Amino acid sequence: MGQRLNRCLDAPVALPPLRRRLLLLFIMLFLWLYMFYSCAGSCAGLTTRGSPAPPRAAPPLPPLLPGEPGEESSLEEQRAAPDAGSPISSFFNGSGTKRLPQAIIIGVKKGGTRALLEFLRVHPDVRAVGAEPHFFDRNYERGLAWYRELMPRTLEGQITMEKTPSYFVTKEAPARISSMSKGTKLIVVVRDPVTRAISDYTQTLSKKPDIPTFESLTFKNRTTGLIDTSWSAIQIGIYAKHLENWLLHFPIGQILFVSGERLIRDPAGELGRVQDFLGLKRIITDKHFYFNKTKGFPCLKKAEGSSKPHCLGKTKGRTHPDIDQEVVQRLRDFYRPFNMKFYQMTGQDFGWD
Repeated sequence: MGQRLNRCLDAPVALPPLRRRLLLLFIMLFLWLYMFYSCAGSCAGLTTRGSPAPPRAAPPLPPLLPGEPGEESSLEEQRAAPDAGSPISSFFNGSGTKRLPQAIIIGVKKGGTRALLEFLRVHPDVRAVGAEPHFFDRNYERGLAWYRELMPRTLEGQITMEKTPSYFVTKEAPARISSMSKGTKLIVVVRDPVTRAISDYTQTLSKKPDIPTFESLTFKNRTTGLIDTSWSAIQIGIYAKHLENWLLHFPIGQILFVSGERLIRDPAGELGRVQDFLGLKRIITDKHFYFNKTKGFPCLKKAEGSSKPHCLGKTKGRTHPDIDQEVVQRLRDFYRPFNMKFYQMTGQDFGWD
């Protein structure tokens, strides 16, 4: 009896052919995953071999970002909780890697930057920060590591973007962005500077109803008709002056100028140019938009991560106050030479005159 039992135990167990194949496939898959993550961990380590490894304690939440006045973003958007960055967690969570932006919408305020970013986020290969980081104008001393933590995680082939309209008028911003990466692609949304100034004033008026009239703020001296270029609402619209500063650090071909007016009339057309500039497949087309007659703006039929139509917030498309037409004409005369120079610099006629 004992000898028979020993012979049974010593005899090899023959598995059915199907089970044997499944077991072999499982073992091969396990070995492949092990080699893949070992390589991923080793490759990640190569990039930091020259410097001591930082402590692995979880970093705290970055503080709320100081938003540009009137550029509303939810607290959820402004809270960018850094999450784990190991290759295994990134793989299984589908979260990818946090990268510094390859493209930045640098301006201009009240030009249509929020609309452009919302439209771009429909593209599956675009990932963008919801809030305005204001890194290159207000938070530069925090360092690139802090800036990177604000970025969304991206997969290979996706583009990381952010938008902060005040960069365009910040003297230090071009050199700082160039220092981060000379290859950064820049997008500027521009709009008729007179309409833009009135929109800027309207936004401020909605928050501070007791401010002086648009007409009184426009002039240093109403009698002489001297325009007050120190007022930010006027100064931002001198696009040629600000562009000169950017061209000291970036070639004109690395900057795309989007028409704020065409973005409203033909959003798909302008988005086509932007997608080409970013090297993306033209996925965002006419089928993504419908025109909201009440707001006077195009809206998305389906927003990012939603199956419902989406229009920009109630703060967009405010009714402008009635402005003295004599003042409007004086502003048009003031901006005309600057507009002409801007047309020459960009090679585009935006039709503001």
